[in-house]
Amino acid sequence: MFNFFINYMKDKKGNTGKENTGENNIGNWNSGYGNIGNRNIGNRNSGDWNSGDWNSGYGNSGNWNSGYWNIGNWNSGNRNIGNRNIGNGNIGNRNSGDWNSGYGNSGNWNSGNWNIGNWNSGYGNSTNRESGIFNSEEPTIRMFNKPTDKKWDEIDHPHFDEFYLTKWIIEIEMTEEEKKNNPDFYVRKGYLKTFSWNEVWANFWKETDEENRQKFLNLPNFSWDVFTKITGIKSDNKKSELLSKADELIKKAEELKEEAEKL
Repeated sequence: MFNFFINYMKDKKGNTGKENTGENNIGNWNSGYGNIGNRNIGNRNSGDWNSGDWNSGYGNSGNWNSGYWNIGNWNSGNRNIGNRNIGNGNIGNRNSGDWNSGYGNSGNWNSGNWNIGNWNSGYGNSTNRESGIFNSEEPTIRMFNKPTDKKWDEIDHPHFDEFYLTKWIIEIEMTEEEKKNNPDFYVRKGYLKTFSWNEVWANFWKETDEENRQKFLNLPNFSWDVFTKITGIKSDNKKSELLSKADELIKKAEELKEEAEKL
């Protein structure tokens, strides 16, 4: 009885859904062939919104994906741009971790290749945050152009909650010049403003709280000279700036003394 009902519902192209331009589709609005889902441009998809073929997930433009919103092929994860990813949000290929832009990583957030750990930009590493090659131990990090004896997780890092490169400006807050440069603002009721790098840092430094600003100043090897070159932010405390420079000179003197003692 069920098979009779299905056959009765089919159109001349073998579709049982609505508005299909392809053939043998069970879902709706498919322009491909043999789809069970809806709105597929590709063929033999069991999910929805696929433009590739043989996808069982959703929103895939690649082929043979069982995950969702993949652009590559053979992904079982979600939102991958590469191929054969088991994890999610990968731009590279053959990653079993998440958010990797490299290849063959089983960890997360790697921009390098074939790493087992996390946040590696090198390759062949089994540790974390390594920019070198074939290392098994996590390195200490350089800060303000100098080495430290600290690893990443041993540092009290400041947050960047107020750090933004763009900001939506509503119409009533726009200047006349901004309205002139963005003539379609009245349609969108505003516009997206893009800030320069120094403007981004100036906004952040102004809007973040004093406790967070102090965390920057407490970072190992902190140097106002280096900080200003990178961010454009200058010290508003002459005493703090002088003490920072004095610490740099003392440390440099100690390094020269150690070198002299070795002679």
